[in-house]
Amino acid sequence: MMVPEFTLGIWILLQLISPVANYANGKVMEACHTMVPGHGYPPQSDPVHKITLNQTTFLPGDTVTVTLSGPRFKGFLIEARNAEDLKSSSIGSFTLFDEEECQLLTCDHKEGSAVSHTSPSKKTQIEVYWNAPDTANHSIQFLATVVEKYKIYWVKILSPVLFPLNAHPFTMSQTTKVSSPTSSPITNLKKSFSALDCGEKKFCIRNPVNCDPENEYHCFFLSFERKNHSVLIEMSGPNEGYLSFALSHDQWMATLEAMAWRLTDGVIQCSFRRNISLPGSKRFDLDQKYYIFLANGATNNGQIYKHSEHPLITSEKHDVTDHPKNIGGSRSPLLLKFHGALMFVAWMTTGSIGVLVARFFKPVWSKAFFFGEAAWFQIHRFLMLCTSGLTTVGFVLPFIYRKGWSKEAGYHPYLGCVVMMLAVLQLLLAVFRPPSHDPRRPIFNWTHWGTGTATRILAVAAIFLGMDLPGLNLPSPVKTYAMIGFVAWHVGTEILLEIHAYRLTRKVEILEDDRIQILQSFTTAEAEGHAFKKVVLVIYFCGNVAFLFIFLTAIGQQ
Repeated sequence: MMVPEFTLGIWILLQLISPVANYANGKVMEACHTMVPGHGYPPQSDPVHKITLNQTTFLPGDTVTVTLSGPRFKGFLIEARNAEDLKSSSIGSFTLFDEEECQLLTCDHKEGSAVSHTSPSKKTQIEVYWNAPDTANHSIQFLATVVEKYKIYWVKILSPVLFPLNAHPFTMSQTTKVSSPTSSPITNLKKSFSALDCGEKKFCIRNPVNCDPENEYHCFFLSFERKNHSVLIEMSGPNEGYLSFALSHDQWMATLEAMAWRLTDGVIQCSFRRNISLPGSKRFDLDQKYYIFLANGATNNGQIYKHSEHPLITSEKHDVTDHPKNIGGSRSPLLLKFHGALMFVAWMTTGSIGVLVARFFKPVWSKAFFFGEAAWFQIHRFLMLCTSGLTTVGFVLPFIYRKGWSKEAGYHPYLGCVVMMLAVLQLLLAVFRPPSHDPRRPIFNWTHWGTGTATRILAVAAIFLGMDLPGLNLPSPVKTYAMIGFVAWHVGTEILLEIHAYRLTRKVEILEDDRIQILQSFTTAEAEGHAFKKVVLVIYFCGNVAFLFIFLTAIGQQ
């Protein structure tokens, strides 16, 4: 009887942890300006698709063939914009070559100004025609967002520049030098930074804690050294895109001052000096307390992408011009750490063990009583109350941290809300549980079982999705393998106990049919069965604690 239940549960779980895109039909007008899908995952940094044009210049009214090609993809969005201002609105209109694969969209109130997919069918090439407006007098560049699958996509892939005929090509400045009384001329660094003076002369932030950028490639390092009325700032980190730091009055980067550089040699190191105060400027004075951020991300063709992982953030505000310190930071905010930890404890330990006790240990502890109730029931009730309590507290924490709903977390918060509602429903069902001999008791039993099973499946699915979010920043692919291992561990334990219960029942039936020492044989078989279940429960508990330790350790190290 339980095998179909497991099969159904695993099938539902697989469906939930393999979400489809929000806009499989290509109606993505909401993303016209940003061209970013609302999937809740960061874009890929290095494009594997390309845009080609059949010509390099154009006249007003011309038709240009635009081809998007590359490895198989499901979704796309193509727009044409002013090459000198890629944040401007779309220009011109498109004509379709294949109306089965492509459709026209209305962006910026301009009909046909963008092209997208019509279905999530896989494709390797898309060809459309762009119609130049009659008043086009500046260079054009085509941008494409390509979705390979829900978590893997590229944003604003750039085409070659399309120039107006007889117009002078514009130049895109790679480096802009601005004279400033607080900056020194740009020079090449002679040697790597060192952490020797951290805590003595320098205020240092390092990740991993106590790493040394001089000797360790994977060291993220930020230091501040006060000298009279200015501060020398050094920043280092392993990245081929950009590295930036920020000062903020909160842990949200809402009001900040940031500096960023771009290098492509695998390790970024830069140093500059800034006056502590800049009279008449809106920039922050450095002798105040701020949260300090250190972020890294990808770049492509001069475009900076949002950081792919959560920034390194100090746990409290600091004045970098005060006493030198040597501190670390975390890429996972404390509230989100507690959220993840509480959910892991609730659904990997208390919830799972509580379900096993109710399902398989009624005969084992049916004659033992605590406070007037059977021992198995008291254990089950206590564990499930703990599960509901931990879930409730964990559910609230992200809302406190985000100060509202998160639009960048994909399906995870939606599943979390459903799990929370089902957990509350289970408590209400338990409160109004009818007596054992009440005619409504079978209805309660099936409803209680169905709600509990659905809650467990959705909780595991939510955990799978939550582990991939930047806010928790668990290491890949260890987190996925560990979670799959836990699911297999739990399902395997339930199957083992089901098989054992079936064999024990068959053994007793055979003994009764033979009419040989019925009572004694049944008692012996029952005792053997109880001992086996207790051993399995102890082993299962130890395994659960081991899996829980893996995840809690990973959370603590972030």
